[in-house]
Amino acid sequence: MSRRKSRKQVFENVEVIDAAAKGKTIAKAPDGKVIFLPNAVPGDIVDVQTFKKRKAYYEGKATAFHKLSDKRTTPACEHFGTCGGCKWQDMGYEHQLFYKQKEVTNNLTRIGHIELPEVTPILGSKEQYFYRNKMEFSFSDSRWLTLEEIQSDNDLGDKNALGFHIPGMWDKILDLNKCHLQADPSNAIRNAVKAFAIKNKLEFFNTRNQTGLLRTMMIRTSTTGDIMVMVQFFKEDKTKRELLLDFIAETFPQITSLQYVINGKANDTIYDQDVICYKGNDHIFEEMEGLKFKINAKSFYQTNSNQAYELYKITRDFAGLTGEELVYDLYTGTGTIAQFVAKQASKVIGVESVPDAITAAKENAQLNDIKNVEFFVGDMKQVFNDDFIATHGQPDIIITDPPRDGMHKDVVQQILNIAPKKVVYVSCNSATQARDLALMDAMYKVTKTQAVDMFPQTFHVENVVILELRD
Repeated sequence: MSRRKSRKQVFENVEVIDAAAKGKTIAKAPDGKVIFLPNAVPGDIVDVQTFKKRKAYYEGKATAFHKLSDKRTTPACEHFGTCGGCKWQDMGYEHQLFYKQKEVTNNLTRIGHIELPEVTPILGSKEQYFYRNKMEFSFSDSRWLTLEEIQSDNDLGDKNALGFHIPGMWDKILDLNKCHLQADPSNAIRNAVKAFAIKNKLEFFNTRNQTGLLRTMMIRTSTTGDIMVMVQFFKEDKTKRELLLDFIAETFPQITSLQYVINGKANDTIYDQDVICYKGNDHIFEEMEGLKFKINAKSFYQTNSNQAYELYKITRDFAGLTGEELVYDLYTGTGTIAQFVAKQASKVIGVESVPDAITAAKENAQLNDIKNVEFFVGDMKQVFNDDFIATHGQPDIIITDPPRDGMHKDVVQQILNIAPKKVVYVSCNSATQARDLALMDAMYKVTKTQAVDMFPQTFHVENVVILELRD
């Protein structure tokens, strides 16, 4: 018992001094150890209750606030603090950008031990709310109850919810009233669907028991004005399904793609499911500099369309193309960057492991009448080999935009073997980017780095660097 007590401590009047990775902030305990906190802003002076003690640090929570930081701002969203998204809504946007920039610089210098040129200031997002083009909401017949609700004697009414998973709780859904992530008519569609489903006694899903009819709803919007809605049902019930889908189509005639899935699996992923088009098209279009990108229910597309355009422009500028170069675009996804740079390159070769993404890339290239791109599917570390280079040519420039885990060490090694004169590395995780840059540091030097904020109100940040061969 005494061991347990010693592990949980209270520190009073502690100043929060910095932001850390994954949205946590940092305070210093009286014994000099770092304390990681999930619910404070740098500049706050707080009491801390610790709940984990490690050799070098504590994890804890601010339980009382003696002084509030001047970096604070009032969160716009009524769901802030309960919802797992938008964790930085209580910090002014200019301070969010400062800490994002600082994290990228720290990762590159501390993890990568990279000598950095003058750092180009982070590019902020014009829209700080309502910037996402895709949202997925879950139905539940047992919504998340707040402590106040549980302790009150009031009748809580129906327990149905349509919203987001509570962090760390796979079976609890926070019922949303107004979400600040996706522009109208997103909130209107979600709230109307929920009200109609309750009124017509359409059963909301129960994850534990695997019962109910309505599982999830996805809404996608685009800068062209297209809107896609996809409802996932747990089982087929033609009468109820058509009742709901007809209601959605009639109430929101601006929807250009209305689709559904019948998914009786234990999980609600749709990638192995048939998506059925009910009304309109089975896709929507996104547009960028006259290029059209066809997006279906399963497509990956950057979730902040306007800021994706800025990211791609930076990537193209960093590549510094003259029209003569053979470019390899690794982890090409649906080929957006490849097509975006194609008109300034001699040829672009895109490689990606997801077959559906490559099918979409080829289709989009055809749609855009781009003749100087080719796309290949396969696991990067296996496809991107000497035979591949011998067949398709020695690239002058490599653009790489890997997933969060960064590049496999074999891929990094192959880039070093090929030794293109320039590599443009786009990353959504500067820690793994730094690790990869360290492996390339003997041969390449970083000549420019630019962070881009794709996700305001969150701690996520993208970073682009130019690597050039050392003399």
